[in-house]
Amino acid sequence: MTDLSPAPDPSPAPCPASDIALPSGANAEASVPDWFTEARFGMFIHWGVYALAARHEWVMTREEMDAATYQRYLDHFEADRYDPRDWARRAREAGMRYVVITAKHHDGFCLWDSDLTDWSVASTPHGRDLLGPFVEACRAEGLRIGFYYSLLDWHHPDFTVDGLHPLRNGDVETLNAGRDLTRYREYLHGHVRELLTRYAPVSYLFFDFSYSDDDHKRDVFNGKGAAEWGSEELLAMCRELQPDIIVNDRLDVPGDLVSPEQYQPLGPMTVAGRPVPWEACQTLNGSWGYDRDELHHKSPELLVRMLVDGVSNGGNLLLNVAPDGRGALPPVVRDTLAGIGEWMELHERSVRGAGPVTLPVDVLGPSDVRLTQRGDRLYLHLFAWPMRHVHLGGLGGRVAYAQLLHDGSEIRWTEADPTVRAYGSGMGGLPAGAVTFELPVLRPDVLVPVVEIFLREQG
Repeated sequence: MTDLSPAPDPSPAPCPASDIALPSGANAEASVPDWFTEARFGMFIHWGVYALAARHEWVMTREEMDAATYQRYLDHFEADRYDPRDWARRAREAGMRYVVITAKHHDGFCLWDSDLTDWSVASTPHGRDLLGPFVEACRAEGLRIGFYYSLLDWHHPDFTVDGLHPLRNGDVETLNAGRDLTRYREYLHGHVRELLTRYAPVSYLFFDFSYSDDDHKRDVFNGKGAAEWGSEELLAMCRELQPDIIVNDRLDVPGDLVSPEQYQPLGPMTVAGRPVPWEACQTLNGSWGYDRDELHHKSPELLVRMLVDGVSNGGNLLLNVAPDGRGALPPVVRDTLAGIGEWMELHERSVRGAGPVTLPVDVLGPSDVRLTQRGDRLYLHLFAWPMRHVHLGGLGGRVAYAQLLHDGSEIRWTEADPTVRAYGSGMGGLPAGAVTFELPVLRPDVLVPVVEIFLREQG
């Protein structure tokens, strides 16, 4: 993924409901297949030989390793605990419906036995294709397949040294003298063709990433974008080989969706004033790849809140996990996925196939709630448990029934009477059209309680 750590501010500023500049964002006319917005939740997997270093997937460039030094990780990559069936099963049980795996990251290492390079799993002690069994396992669990493919390649001899390259502090002019980016572009396109034909059908391609000389507020030279990648031709090839494929927004040409990374947008993402599909990609801790000493893990409750928050604004969540150097999911990953899965088992219809509310509903109080809608049902997600009541404006005459989603227990509700004063047994101070839902004093023992509200048809 895009590493922002050398910059003074490692995270982009939160993005409100404002336009995203083209061409780096999604097309203003973009649409994605129904399965994507129905799913709402996917698993990202960052895994490669950098997992042996166990100190971030950018270790090659952070520590300015040359290819010979980095070779030790390929030489010791046994992946003896790799069990793609376990990964796929845990993803499905967590409520995820698609998976995106790093077929190749910035170090150039390929998880498949590519015909175009020996810098792949075929040259490791494991010696066998990793993607094939992974694809088979995911399909057996009903998960759609996506591949992450890095446009960068710090190992390839024709990838020109730039401000992000491990050799950036060497004699760049001499290092680049024999490098031919045209040859690298042909290699890149050939790789993508291999992935889209060998493992077809492929539902999603996550390219990463384009960068200019002034990207990320740091001194980057020899930046690369659409011209260097041959992005127009690359995208056309993807559409030809997989007509229904989703392609993200990092080719420096308009893609199918916007991919905010490591932050939660404050509202729907838009291009030219129009909402576009979007997907927040987030880590469990502060690293995409396995990092033994990065212990800032997000709790299952926080991750459920992030998922709900995104869906309420029309977005998906692509949540990353990082297998270790032997190919196993660490205990904290397994426990976190299980915790999310317990919540999803009871509440998935509040996010699966749901999206932003289309009715003119106002949250009158309390404020720390998120609303989603699926057909004729509203879902009220309570991030903080209030004292007895939740008030929604604009629902007068629309509510047919309400219940707590986790156990189907009825929630009583009343419509406001504006003539009632704000004392005594009546509940005053509410506008006409407001509906008050009466909650139990004791908060349900779930990560995020949800009230399911059934709407009447309006004649």
